[in-house]
Amino acid sequence: MDDAILRRTWAEIDLDALSHNYNQARRCIGPKVKYLGVVKADAYGHGALQIAAKLELLGADYLAVSSLDEARELRQGGILAPILILGHTPPEMVPQLIAHNITQAVSAQAKAEAYSEAASACGGRLNVHIKVDTGMSRLGFLVRDGHFESGVEAIARSCALPNLEAEGIFTHFSVADEDDDGSEAYTREQFEIFNRVLDALSAKGRTFALRHCANSGTLARYPEMYFDMVRPGIALYGAGADRKRLGLQPVMTLKSSVSTIKIFDPATDVSYGRTFRTAEKTRVGVLPIGYADGLFRGLSNRMAVRTASGPAPVLGRICMDMTMVDLTDLPDVHVGDEVEIFGKRQPADDLAEVLGTIPYELTCAVSKRVPRLYIQGGRVMERSLRLLI
Repeated sequence: MDDAILRRTWAEIDLDALSHNYNQARRCIGPKVKYLGVVKADAYGHGALQIAAKLELLGADYLAVSSLDEARELRQGGILAPILILGHTPPEMVPQLIAHNITQAVSAQAKAEAYSEAASACGGRLNVHIKVDTGMSRLGFLVRDGHFESGVEAIARSCALPNLEAEGIFTHFSVADEDDDGSEAYTREQFEIFNRVLDALSAKGRTFALRHCANSGTLARYPEMYFDMVRPGIALYGAGADRKRLGLQPVMTLKSSVSTIKIFDPATDVSYGRTFRTAEKTRVGVLPIGYADGLFRGLSNRMAVRTASGPAPVLGRICMDMTMVDLTDLPDVHVGDEVEIFGKRQPADDLAEVLGTIPYELTCAVSKRVPRLYIQGGRVMERSLRLLI
């Protein structure tokens, strides 16, 4: 890949930071609890195959994705670790699940029956994890309130179906990463319901090798909820509400460069919509990054990029491919100099707060035309541009 392409706009993926975050979680959970690394959505924009390969080397026990396509990408890339699909897979794809040794989440008895029928038809055995809805109100067997008895019975029947191997059972907390009393009470309520489900199933003779409910927020706040395995997602990438509490490091740093510098007179309108007008003679840098690269248009006039000499405020609306910044007070910044959008010096969490969203959305939004540079020990180990695949 041409270095000139990389100097437009690129994302640096720090594999040493990934290792640090993994080890921080390992220190929390101890040697007896397994570690599942969530690499869905192209590892939150970081590159699923590269992140999965590193996690496999580090000793991760399991990986999680959202779809069969994501799981197949890992298998085709040589990843051998167990993979759990958290989302939906059509029953007709069960032969592929079995062939690639992929575990499927099961969220309802009807799905279990369809998977069982498909597995029986192809003469295979499908590994599954039962998903329990304790309060996320998304996927999972209903067990809250008046649905408890029927939900437990449906899980027991599903686990007994032929050609299904019910290895695990899990639930997902909706507010474990929030600090208010109501969120803590709700998380503890979800945990209590999950425990009741496990006890009721145990009374029916059904136990599981892997019980898991601890996401990133749980990792930092509720060690009593680790069970057999934890599922760090955003914490793995060094972002989220508990990044400081866990001592995490950002894995992705999104960078661009100054392509042009222009001096504008006072009363000059900048960019679409004329939302910014210069009040004095202004030195403006043009960056070759825009919302097509993942820099949210909603940050127009509301953020500053980081240069070696200090922050450079965004002027006017962020365009599809370009962004203008104020370099008036930064005379040492020149054409070709790099700038940081978010990462080591400006956490993605800070920009997410400005937007009223979460850092997951920012890293996932970094588009496929932005090259990823995988860095370890200060050296670029791999360069990946999805447009070339």
